[in-house]
Amino acid sequence: MLLKLWHGKLNLSLFKSSLSFWNQLNMKFIDIGANLTDGMYQGVYHGKSKHQPDLEDVLKRSFDAGLQKMFITGGSLSDCKEALKVSQLDDRLCTTVGCHPTRCGEFENNLDTANDPQLYYDSLQQLIADNKNKVVAVGECGLDYDRLHFCDKQTQLKYFEKQFDLAESTQLPMFLHCRNAFEDMAPLLRKHRDRISGGVVHSFTGTKEEAAEFVKLDLYIGINGCSLKTQDNIDAMKSVPLDRLMIETDCPWCEVKRTHAGFQFVKSTFLEKKAEKWEKGALVKSRNEPARILQVLEVMAGARQEDPELLADTMYRNTLKLFQLTE
Repeated sequence: MLLKLWHGKLNLSLFKSSLSFWNQLNMKFIDIGANLTDGMYQGVYHGKSKHQPDLEDVLKRSFDAGLQKMFITGGSLSDCKEALKVSQLDDRLCTTVGCHPTRCGEFENNLDTANDPQLYYDSLQQLIADNKNKVVAVGECGLDYDRLHFCDKQTQLKYFEKQFDLAESTQLPMFLHCRNAFEDMAPLLRKHRDRISGGVVHSFTGTKEEAAEFVKLDLYIGINGCSLKTQDNIDAMKSVPLDRLMIETDCPWCEVKRTHAGFQFVKSTFLEKKAEKWEKGALVKSRNEPARILQVLEVMAGARQEDPELLADTMYRNTLKLFQLTE
């Protein structure tokens, strides 16, 4: 028996078969945003070791749950190099290459590239050229005005715009980040839209009006747990046309929490243990991972009143199309 009904919920911790429940339903997922280089998957939390590394277990659970591919997010030159190393663990792992808005100061302050912005840019470009079979997008790049203490606005603007050059030269889509910065980000995207092949605004937390503007620019919208916290978030997600949606976890963060407005639609449960009480086979409480993508789907389908299989399949096809992937 693959699953057990528990007061109307699915306990997915009981998978023992080599064929997952979701594969039986022909559900396929691509997690477009997975921060698998994070130390939590090595058992390290806030600088302290809590348990043994369990990334291989995380990957196995993910593939068993129907993940066909996962995009490991790169946020800086060093992070991108580490993401590429992790991607070698499995053919189904891909990466992005770019510089996160909060890390853009590294263009001018990085010893590995002699504090030379052009050398930093050239190094990103070379990473892409050397790993064409793994790199699917330029990013994570964009603007983040919620965390200006990490990188000031002018530096973010300067090096976000520089990464359009990277997207144009490689003809890769952009993996975009926007936090409280729509008024500056939208004009830049309009200005450069004809230069790039496309893109997705990942971990979307904006308004219905902002979503509509991004869709007008022929961009996709990525949804995870952080996109489903409030009713306004849910209403914005519901406003996005089905053919513009993608799904992600942004793990190890952005899980669907009990305090979120969207939690009412969650049906699945997982066997969880606190990090300090970790045991093999259990998920870590409050640490997100790609297998939890199911809960994002449950919230999206429940709120939109759409068939989850159709929704999952459409988002899967949307992702294949933008990133020019084959099944």
